[in-house]
Amino acid sequence: MTDLTIALENRPGALAEMGDALGRAGVSIEGGGAFVVSGHGVGHFLFVDGSAARRALVAAGIRVLEARDVLVQRLNQAEPGQLGRISRRMAEAGVNIEVLYSDHDHQLILVVDDIAKGREVSEAWIRESLNERRNR
Repeated sequence: MTDLTIALENRPGALAEMGDALGRAGVSIEGGGAFVVSGHGVGHFLFVDGSAARRALVAAGIRVLEARDVLVQRLNQAEPGQLGRISRRMAEAGVNIEVLYSDHDHQLILVVDDIAKGREVSEAWIRESLNERRNR
């Protein structure tokens, strides 16, 4: 999975143009969001095929600022404090979470500054979660 950082004009229709370009190319968005920060639009969107998404956007004149691999986590929604716990683990490993959102399957998507260290933390979290479920 790939997160694309997309520059969007801060005007009506900019997001529609992005969605139309992706739709014409047959590229689905798996999650993400768009925001206005200091008057500038920026989107972070998740794609199975980031290269196809980038090509479709660039062909439509939409700037893709960055493409990055992501970490995907499923948190236990019934247990309060999950976000704090995994964020603390990342921080203790020296990993900065730069972007966070949910995908369409209710999974947590993390874009981090050190994907290798972040992946270690993420994989340990998954193993521990599986062990906790087995021990119940």
